[in-house]
Amino acid sequence: MRSPDDQLGGPADRQGASPRDLFITVYGRKPVLEALSDPTLTVDKVIMAVHARGDIVAEIIDAAARRQIPVQRASAHRVKVLAGNGRHDQGVLADVKAPRMRPLDSGLATLGSTAAVLVLDAITNPANVGMILRTATAAGMDGVVLPRRGVPAIDPLVIKASAGVAFHAPVLRAATAEQGCATLRAAGFAVLGLSASAPGARSLFNHAPPPRVAYVLGNESAGLSPGITAYLTGRVSIPMAGNVESLNVASAAAVVCFDWARRRAGSWPSGQRPPRGRRHHQIPK
Repeated sequence: MRSPDDQLGGPADRQGASPRDLFITVYGRKPVLEALSDPTLTVDKVIMAVHARGDIVAEIIDAAARRQIPVQRASAHRVKVLAGNGRHDQGVLADVKAPRMRPLDSGLATLGSTAAVLVLDAITNPANVGMILRTATAAGMDGVVLPRRGVPAIDPLVIKASAGVAFHAPVLRAATAEQGCATLRAAGFAVLGLSASAPGARSLFNHAPPPRVAYVLGNESAGLSPGITAYLTGRVSIPMAGNVESLNVASAAAVVCFDWARRRAGSWPSGQRPPRGRRHHQIPK
């Protein structure tokens, strides 16, 4: 659900935080019912258009009542505004708490001296965003910087592509990718752009990641945006054979994440393993 603070020039931009940084808004009748049916998710409230009727609507109301979750009625227009996607809201939405999602500043304050995050820069395909969130969580990355502008919001398409992991992913919110990179650099992170053919780019497999590192993933077609380059401290590339020029950005993210996970596992004390995350409910595709 979007608030006025998420608009350009609002308090969210000036302070780098938004009241919406703790919730994911799920819209559409089936996605809302699935969220209500998942005991691992905490649903804050359901908002439903006054005209909404039907069997699934009745199931949503019953499921919310069983969990003592308030159902608020609003005009159809209000629901469309809150959902931010009037074509697909179907007159119902729910605010779901995302326990690991937080503003970038406060998220960085919880990280240790060794940490790795991804930054999403102008990635436009919701499926790619969802797959990246799933991969980063599985690999144990410390965060994924998801800008409020320039990258799709976490919506049903992103949630489906992540197989439900988006609700539990370590999402760090920033106004823009540029702001996120500036904040990371100020916190002592090396900010490395992933680039297929940039001059001077080092092989991902041969470079020695610094203790705190952020990998920036660019647009599916254009790559890293021009505005992000000023914030980079270096570039890395994935070596490829067979005259293949590039990988899908979600595939490239998987290589980056698990290369880092392999390095981290190799440095773990003997007999110990990195802590495993919880198993996540799988939303059927």
